[in-house]
Amino acid sequence: MLMPRRIKYRKQQRGRLKGKSMRGNKISFGEYGMKAMEPAWITAQQIEAARVAMTRHMKRVGKVWINIFPHKPITKRPPETRMGKGKGNPEGWVAVVKPGRVMFEVAGVSEDVAYRAMQLAARKLPIKVRFLVRGQEGSRAL
Repeated sequence: MLMPRRIKYRKQQRGRLKGKSMRGNKISFGEYGMKAMEPAWITAQQIEAARVAMTRHMKRVGKVWINIFPHKPITKRPPETRMGKGKGNPEGWVAVVKPGRVMFEVAGVSEDVAYRAMQLAARKLPIKVRFLVRGQEGSRAL
């Protein structure tokens, strides 16, 4: 599972998911990409599930880049605990994803294989995404 090695502060505030992605909104490494169309918190487990789905379909041919990383800790209170007594302990890690962010990139396979692999990966994610091809203007829904 993805998580930071070292962090300075264990607990963060929730923040807001407003605005569009200013960085990471173009294909940088691969030939094909998966772009987020909605804002969301993507958990480390969801990122790993999407990665496994893509690499299994591609039969370990080609290369996959993951362009998001779960830096944000999510805390949770124990069940049946009364109000007060402070903030809960960190339970997991999430990546903050805004609309327009290219989350995954693929190279070294045909467009049909890349599209199907990203289609399988998109089912593991809680948001709508689009399929991008490097050098082309349009994108296809997954």
